[in-house]
Amino acid sequence: MQHVWREGNRTTLLPEATRFLPAMFDAVSQAEHYVLVELYLMESGKLASQMSNALIDAAERGVKVYLLLDGYGSMGLEHRDRIRLEQAGVALRFFNPIGFHSLARNLSRDHRKIVVVDGEVAFTGGFGAVDEFLEAWYEIAVRIEGPVVADWEELFRRLWRSRLTRQAGGGRASSVLPPQRTAVHYADGIRGRVMSARGYRYQAIRHSLYARVNQANKRLWLCTPYFVPTFTLRRRLIRAARRGVDVCLLLPGSKHDHPGVRYAGQRFYQALLKAGVRIFEFQPTFIHAKFVLADDWVSIGSCNFDHWNLHWNLEANQEVENQAFAKQVQSLFERNFAASQEVDAAAWAARPWWQRAREWVYGVVDGIVTRLK
Repeated sequence: MQHVWREGNRTTLLPEATRFLPAMFDAVSQAEHYVLVELYLMESGKLASQMSNALIDAAERGVKVYLLLDGYGSMGLEHRDRIRLEQAGVALRFFNPIGFHSLARNLSRDHRKIVVVDGEVAFTGGFGAVDEFLEAWYEIAVRIEGPVVADWEELFRRLWRSRLTRQAGGGRASSVLPPQRTAVHYADGIRGRVMSARGYRYQAIRHSLYARVNQANKRLWLCTPYFVPTFTLRRRLIRAARRGVDVCLLLPGSKHDHPGVRYAGQRFYQALLKAGVRIFEFQPTFIHAKFVLADDWVSIGSCNFDHWNLHWNLEANQEVENQAFAKQVQSLFERNFAASQEVDAAAWAARPWWQRAREWVYGVVDGIVTRLK
């Protein structure tokens, strides 16, 4: 895929599920031609039912609906819920179901989050159809209109046709995708592009971030739920801070779905703090959002920028280069910083031995997992 900057787009920042879920469901309810949904996580529950109901309603009024789920991330979606979708006319496929093949193949997952309606509007972020997004996790999304929507749709279409994608059985809906429609070009629109990654073979999304870290002049703020950065990213963050860039990390606090990942990442805190990087641990809930602000450049999407995601997963982010949109993201960061506890460099250097031991143990585990590569 060519990662092309396109003019004439409109983007709407949608922080928290109370904003992005209604916006997505409303867009699906207004669909006239087709709806494309690609998710990593979908588990039977309240939110999965809401998502299914929206897709089924669209299918029953004649809209072509296509749902592509990761074969591992959707294992919690019960058989009856799958049958309900298919019987209502939703075309359902699964990317790379777990099987008796190589470990490397089983580890390769589709971590992207894509919703496209009529080729005119798209959504992305870190969301999934699991109940944690309703109350327990803090997440953000972005609504996109304009020419860049075609690139989101192309990502979906390529994976739908992939040899690793398997069709669910028994459905009556056609799995043939409809002709792609063209989005509106807005004269007052802004510049944006889709940036993707396909595991260790193709990591354009990582190289884009690295380039922006190197180019940042004023600020570099990064939010990620699983902070186990590559050595290269750590080095570049430290260099940016030392040359006077305001480098801030917004990370989860004690409320975490994988505490061991948090402890493994904390072993890097001291070197970062010593270089002048500021670290904020979010307190209200588990923050699952993934977004970056480098001067007036923004990246929002599925990528956690950790070892595991970058090596194994399919990922995709929306990049935007626009001062007004960057100010919105800046305000969002500032609200989240205010709800966080900043890590004090002196206090961290004096942390107790048991904290250091915990970091070491989980760091060893992370090192072993990383060497699975």
